[in-house]
Amino acid sequence: MAGIPIERFPIHLGLSASAGQEPEFTGDLSWYEAYGVRHAADGAEGRLVTVHSFSSDWNMWEMHPHGDEVVLCLEGEMALHQERPDGTDDTATIAAGEYVINPAGTWHTADIACHAKALFITAGEGTRHRPR
Repeated sequence: MAGIPIERFPIHLGLSASAGQEPEFTGDLSWYEAYGVRHAADGAEGRLVTVHSFSSDWNMWEMHPHGDEVVLCLEGEMALHQERPDGTDDTATIAAGEYVINPAGTWHTADIACHAKALFITAGEGTRHRPR
């Protein structure tokens, strides 16, 4: 058995404690749309596990209305900014081995100091985006 590179082939965590390899990640919106169709039956309980590398600040805000998201920094450093539904905001700077939880309904974005790699466990159903 050979290992599977998570940056190329994300994982879906589904109902009944299932885990499965996803098709190769293309990085475009159509990949996420197809993921949503494949796992629609899991509803808000499904989770997408991905790893992404960054060398610049995010150019958008993101929000997951139906579940929390875990962001675990694996390399480098990133400042995660949150805007909560109650109008409060916060920033947490995390380094390798540290994580932040983006609660459901919380808009979030990130600034990247130089380089960062992070693992995301995302409740993706209904994810929304807005320009930064």
